[in-house]
Amino acid sequence: MIRKIIHIDEEKCNGCGLCAKACHEGAIDMIDGKARLVRENFCDGFGDCLPNCPTGAISFEEREAPAYDEAAVKESKTHKEEKVMDQHGHEHMAGGGCPGSRMMQFHKEPKDEAALTAAARPVSRLAQWPVQMKLLPARAPFFDGARLLIAADCTAYAYASMHEDFMKGRVTIIGCPKLDAVDYTEKLTAIISQNDIKSVTIVRMEVPCCGGLQRAAENALRASGKFIPWQVVIISNDGRILDEGI
Repeated sequence: MIRKIIHIDEEKCNGCGLCAKACHEGAIDMIDGKARLVRENFCDGFGDCLPNCPTGAISFEEREAPAYDEAAVKESKTHKEEKVMDQHGHEHMAGGGCPGSRMMQFHKEPKDEAALTAAARPVSRLAQWPVQMKLLPARAPFFDGARLLIAADCTAYAYASMHEDFMKGRVTIIGCPKLDAVDYTEKLTAIISQNDIKSVTIVRMEVPCCGGLQRAAENALRASGKFIPWQVVIISNDGRILDEGI
C-alpha cells in the first residue's frame, strides 16, 4: 500500500541514536553507527522521531510500504517495556531520547500537596511529560481514561490560575500552530481515536492564530467518530476568561 512513512538520510545521520530512543513503536535500530528503519510495519507515520534528530536526517515520504501493524507493536512492547521509579517516586516509561521528551507520569502524594498548601506555595498540577504536541506519542499510558486539556502555549502565561482551574485532573497537551506551522489535526485524531479519552477542554487565546488550534481539535473530535464532551475557553490578552462553553 502507498502510505506516509519516515525516510532516514544515512549521509546526514551522525549516529547519535536519539531517533531510535524517541521512536515509541520500535521501528528504528542503530546499525553500524547509523539509524535505520528496520521495521516498516512498526512505523505509524506520525514522526515522533523527527524533532529529536539534530541533523535533519529524517523526513516523511509517501511510498509503497506494509501497513502499520499495531498488534505487532503492542506485542513487542509487552516484552520490552519497563517501568522504573526515580528517587522522587515518579514513574518513567521506557524510551525517550532527549530527557525532555521521555514519557513520565507524576503521582503526587496528598501529604506533599498539604505541605505546600500550608506553606502558601502553589502546587503543580502537571500530570505527565512530555506536553508539547509534536513530542507526544499517539498512545501512552497516561491517556487511558484521561480528561484532555489542549492548550495554546501562551495561555499558561496569560491566565494566572492555569494549574488549578484547567490542568488539575487533566492530561495537558500544548501547542502553537503559528510557531510550529503545522496542522495538529492528524496527531490529535490519533490520540483521541486510539485512547479512552473522557473529555476534551480547549483553552486558547483570543488572537486569530489560536483558532487553528481550536479547529484542529474540533476536526479531530469529528474524525474520531466518538461522542466526547468538549468545551472551548478563550483567554483575553490581559489574562481574563472571555468565553467558556461548547
